[in-house]
Amino acid sequence: MKSFIVFALFVAAVVAVPVYDASRDKDAKVVRFDLNNIGVNGYDFAYETSDGKVASEVAELKNIGSENEGLEVRGFFSYVDNDGKVYRVDYVANDKGFQPSAPHLPA
Repeated sequence: MKSFIVFALFVAAVVAVPVYDASRDKDAKVVRFDLNNIGVNGYDFAYETSDGKVASEVAELKNIGSENEGLEVRGFFSYVDNDGKVYRVDYVANDKGFQPSAPHLPA
């Protein structure tokens, strides 16, 4: 009985996943690409594609000279789903790990 319930939950999860339309991405073109300040103290970049994807990221070296020296990265990415809705995820990645935030993500 347990295995049937697990199987039913698995089937329900698979059916709930939206179908990815790879043909939309196949013809996408990069319409903007900026890459700046690449160095030992950090970097920043941004891009946009013709299918609506946008991303931007800035990295800065923190705690310079200490044993905790490392990059702190801040940025976002967004995309248009198959229904035309735009999803955006903002994030920070640092010594506390990757920390995404977006209204559609679970808290």
